[in-house]
Amino acid sequence: MGPKVTPDMPVEDLVRVFPEAVGFLTKKGIRCIRCGEPLWCTIGELLEEEAVPDPKNMLDELNEFLNP
Repeated sequence: MGPKVTPDMPVEDLVRVFPEAVGFLTKKGIRCIRCGEPLWCTIGELLEEEAVPDPKNMLDELNEFLNP
């Protein structure tokens, strides 16, 4: 299994390490890129800002998608 996405991972690192995560999050209604640049916050902060009801579950789904 490869690296895991954690709540304290900067969005910038997520986009660089896992570019396929952008499409996954977009389908879930989470926009992690604006104007072609990643947002300057952590994944946890982004999910909180987007009012995701169960951020842990969202990260579990994302990690499952990235590391099947």
